[in-house]
Amino acid sequence: MLGFITRPPRQLLSLLCTGHRLPRISVLCTQPRPRAMAVSSSTSWELPLVAVCQVTSTPNKQENFKTCAELVREAARLGACLAFLPEAFDFIARNPAETLRLSEPLDGDLLGRYSQLARECGIWLSLGGFHERGQDWEQTQKIYNCHVLLNNEGLVVASYRKTHLCDVEIPGQGPMRESNSTMPGRTLEPPVSTPAGKVGLAICYDMRFPELSLKLAEAGAEILTYPSAFGSVTGPAHWEPVSS
Repeated sequence: MLGFITRPPRQLLSLLCTGHRLPRISVLCTQPRPRAMAVSSSTSWELPLVAVCQVTSTPNKQENFKTCAELVREAARLGACLAFLPEAFDFIARNPAETLRLSEPLDGDLLGRYSQLARECGIWLSLGGFHERGQDWEQTQKIYNCHVLLNNEGLVVASYRKTHLCDVEIPGQGPMRESNSTMPGRTLEPPVSTPAGKVGLAICYDMRFPELSLKLAEAGAEILTYPSAFGSVTGPAHWEPVSS
């Protein structure tokens, strides 16, 4: 799932929560921007469109890419300038060992295909949580949960590695230990100017830590992103208290 909000006094754009019935793609209007009229001296307002794409990832990266690509192409056809994909858009594995085996570096085949997709469609892509093998993979044998932002030329303009890992006890299910296979990031990414506004990158469990969002807002972020892959238990435990 993915939610994103703008700083006051801008309007709430969308907060999509686990447990709600959602379409596979939502096209939303962001902050109005002035557009000069050719005939009249009055001002009208043009609303940039962004698309929020919902997917159910599996361990099959090929099928996941096919599904995501269809949604991105539909978003571009509808006129969206920026499409958001959720955390774990690339895959969700059946166990930690499979997660590590399926992970790739940022310059690997899968990100290359998304870069080509962005170029072909002329659209920016927010890839909300990529299982990244970093430069320290050989030493750590752990990955990063990485939010990647591509521009409409397919170039990586920002990559944020999730700083707050979700190590929690789930009632009736036992512990969830993201840190068993994932390394925390150490830095924040400055907000990125996009056709929809200045975007601040975060991921999922980061929303529990307001200092991160405050830092991004102070740095000029107009949109805060929290692409998420919460489950049926962790979703209500996080989205509902924070969004209420």
